[in-house]
Amino acid sequence: MSTYKIELKEGILRVSFGEAAKNDQIVRDAAARLEEMATSDELPGGQLLKINGPISIPVAFVLAHKLAHIYGAVAFYDPKLGKYVICITHNPSYKLGDLID
Repeated sequence: MSTYKIELKEGILRVSFGEAAKNDQIVRDAAARLEEMATSDELPGGQLLKINGPISIPVAFVLAHKLAHIYGAVAFYDPKLGKYVICITHNPSYKLGDLID
């Protein structure tokens, strides 16, 4: 049973809601899935990670906390812009707010 789904497909972290639940449970499930992925080397780290899919604000904080430690930059897809927005960066190749494909 999972209230939040996270998969790395073709270099993009695909996220989506699963079974209906409140944010307290969704946050726990998202954190557990990220830990599982890190332990099994499904999250290799690297220069950039793109994230795509629906997310609540509490879950966004969970993802940001974990992923900022293993990726140089993190970008989230904005469907209104049709691009990914750099929202975390420790990589000089990317600046906050940069739009990428």
